[in-house]
Amino acid sequence: MELTNENDHLAKVFDYTILILIAINVLAIILESYKTIYSAYFLTFKAIENVSIVVFTIEYGLRLWLADIHYPDDSRKIWVRIKYMCTFMALIDLFAILPFYLAMFSIYDFRFIRIARLFRILKLSRYSKSIKLIKDVIKEKKDELLAIVMIMLILIIISSTLMYYIESTSQPEVFPNIISTFWWSIATLTTVGYGDVYPITWGGKVLSSIIAIFGIGLVALPTGIVGTGFIEEMKSKDEEHICPHCGKKIKY
Repeated sequence: MELTNENDHLAKVFDYTILILIAINVLAIILESYKTIYSAYFLTFKAIENVSIVVFTIEYGLRLWLADIHYPDDSRKIWVRIKYMCTFMALIDLFAILPFYLAMFSIYDFRFIRIARLFRILKLSRYSKSIKLIKDVIKEKKDELLAIVMIMLILIIISSTLMYYIESTSQPEVFPNIISTFWWSIATLTTVGYGDVYPITWGGKVLSSIIAIFGIGLVALPTGIVGTGFIEEMKSKDEEHICPHCGKKIKY
């Protein structure tokens, strides 16, 4: 269930099978939005869903049963499984199958949570090395990225408040309150500029220009941080080697 040896062909077959099944599920969700296709191939979509549920349920059950592998120093079998169930990937596995069972065993209509099946695409982070690399980079740089998010939130609040007091008199229907002005602030800070909300007074235009300039820098910062993280992570991967005797990774 866990690929520790890159030469384990059985594990690779299992991983590729799950990857293909996830891709089929995502494609099915997209095609189901076309009513004509969904009506014509209803039984096919139903079969894909049933097969997926069986496979993903078995996978979740096996991972739960083998959870003690992740905690070799903990002999409490039940507690180990509860601890594993609370991990991010275990929750993703659970949410990938939960809508089906809620609809099956409940008298209520749970069609509105069918969108939760999209959680299955998040399972790719376990089987795709590329997505795992992105996850590792974000995890490594989370403090820097969080700092940028906090700065952006502060700028949104300050700029929205200033713009409201500057423009609300001239455009009360466009800037009725500070919360509504958040949309203008976000569009300006991210340099998107949809043009549906914009200032008409000279003070508002000056503020908008300043916020747009700040936005260029804020958008560039995460790009630089993530780019640096990728370089560092790739260098770290290059330093890893596989032992020819045991198949385990070793670092120098």
